Amino acid sequence: MHIVLAAKPDADQPWITDAVARLARQTSATVSVVAVDHVELERFSAAPRSVFVQGAQEAVDAAVARLAEAGVAAEGTVLSGRPLQRIIDFAEQSQADVIVVGASTRPAVAERLLGSVPLQLIEKAARPVLVVTRP
Repeated sequence: MHIVLAAKPDADQPWITDAVARLARQTSATVSVVAVDHVELERFSAAPRSVFVQGAQEAVDAAVARLAEAGVAAEGTVLSGRPLQRIIDFAEQSQADVIVVGASTRPAVAERLLGSVPLQLIEKAARPVLVVTRP
């Protein structure tokens, strides 16, 4: 079994990593952590791509370190672009059995107006998506 953990840049959500660690130990799964920097074209972004890449790298590093503390080895990857499609493509390329993502922390109104990666993953991913809510 292979799990892809979609880490959200600039969000501290350790309960998602803990859920992945439990699932990986129960199933002897391998784990890949991916974070996407949300920058499609740098010339249209509010800051240089490096700022967004750094946030994504920090999210990946934190998740990989927390998994290691729980006894689960994981590899991390940072990608550029729109999160939804990049996560789906990454899951396909790595032949993931399941994508794990955290529930949106935005208010419901903002989620409806701005969209939500977890909801879109559920709708569009060809693989099962496990959404972990805050305990």
